Amino acid sequence: MNKTVQDRPASSRRHSDRLFEIAESVIPGAGLGSYALEQDVRLIYSHGQGSRIWDVDGREYIDYVGGAGALILGHSHPAVVQASKDQLERGAHMFGSLNDVAITLAERLVNDIPCAEKLIYATTGSEATAYAMRLARAFTGREKILKFEGAYHGNHDYAIVSCFPRESGDYPEGVADFSGQPVATTSTMLVCPFNDLETLDSVVAQNKNEIAAIIAEPVQRIIPAKPEFLQGIQKICRDNDIVFILDEVVTGFRLGYTGGQGWYGIKPDLASFGKIVGGGGPMSCVAGRADILDLADPGYKGRPGYTYINGTLHGNPVAASATLAMLDALSQPGVYERMNAYTEELCAACQQVLKKYRIDAIAECTGSLWQILFMNQSPVSISDILSSNQDAMRRLDTELLKQGQYVLPGVRRFVSAVHTVQDIEDTVRGLDEACRVFNKSG
Repeated sequence: MNKTVQDRPASSRRHSDRLFEIAESVIPGAGLGSYALEQDVRLIYSHGQGSRIWDVDGREYIDYVGGAGALILGHSHPAVVQASKDQLERGAHMFGSLNDVAITLAERLVNDIPCAEKLIYATTGSEATAYAMRLARAFTGREKILKFEGAYHGNHDYAIVSCFPRESGDYPEGVADFSGQPVATTSTMLVCPFNDLETLDSVVAQNKNEIAAIIAEPVQRIIPAKPEFLQGIQKICRDNDIVFILDEVVTGFRLGYTGGQGWYGIKPDLASFGKIVGGGGPMSCVAGRADILDLADPGYKGRPGYTYINGTLHGNPVAASATLAMLDALSQPGVYERMNAYTEELCAACQQVLKKYRIDAIAECTGSLWQILFMNQSPVSISDILSSNQDAMRRLDTELLKQGQYVLPGVRRFVSAVHTVQDIEDTVRGLDEACRVFNKSG
């Protein structure tokens, strides 16, 4: 491992400093999303290989962000790179007609996803959840969608209702978290606390004739659903003719090859996928019941129930080729067992380090998702995380980043199929030093 971020002299940051000057003049906040790192640790990446990434100043990091979970095979996996190159030579993009790779991938996904009878393509996870909501509304003739407080279902106006609450709200009223969201958006969204079947039962009983769908994640941020919770949602939806949407953008092909559906033994009506479905490229999909998805059939135009689904990059052949290569690798024996075992070993070792330094925090994991939380027991809803010491969590994560471990402060992280024992050992050593500095500064 190269020197840590804090060990590198200021002169070694000249390239990134110059690029940041340009970025600040042309990109709001000099960032590509909502994450803003402190100036002494902000990074501009150059390239990645396997479990490691390098910034433009030559500093090396072990990557636990993994493209927000999309890069389950790490960076520049040979099979994914080759499949993408081969397709680029045949053509990077088609529109208006089918392409052979998109058909091959659709057949594979319908076969491999437990709930899938058919699927429609989209481009991003946000688009996939928006399409799923639209299809549910078209199918039921109802308008309201019920979501769970703190859940991130993408960046469209419906998804970000009560997504980043400052405190728990008055259920089932939704809250517009950001400027620019129409007031009408919140009026069509109902909100309940995660992992709380009693409140959900009550809200559904009072609004069942208006609810088109209930959307939930198998793992909300780093909070796993209780098995009885997802099974309860499934029963409530079936008993009340409500569409059950499972957001598998993160968990699909991540918790296991059959995702959250296999992990929990459930079968939603619709499921949204992205990240791993896309191979790290511009692709997502909605899979599920044929009678719902058929409402997007162009042959239904002009008929009651038809809903419009269209996008320039839908079924992109390069992303489809990358996804097929990724699925081939993930379907090999032992991949998930090894990845999940490494995650458990990492968290167990991290817990020992936290104990050594008497830091009141826990290392949480579900499958290959993990995070350090400043609380003394596993969270069951966003209110638990809101009541924890989030400032301390971000400070420790920032120190960990300085030790060459690429994590986004306060955000869950991922172990990939290419992380090694050496990576785990290096990370534990990095956490040890981060905890030492954290205690000294705190």
